[in-house]
Amino acid sequence: MTSGTKTARMKHNAARRASGSEILGPNSEIGRKLRQYYDEIAADEVPDRFAQLLSRLEHAENTTDKE
Repeated sequence: MTSGTKTARMKHNAARRASGSEILGPNSEIGRKLRQYYDEIAADEVPDRFAQLLSRLEHAENTTDKE
């Protein structure tokens, strides 16, 4: 390996570490897409039916705790 090739590889590796892509390696694109999908799901509102069920559960737990 020539010193020019070694220097180029070191710069490339440093850039990858700085961007965080080395952590996931070849899976970095998959990780990025999963993070994007998770963020979209987390930003969605809770459906009314689910919120009602949670409210009923909370009420039932509070009633049970008082007894």
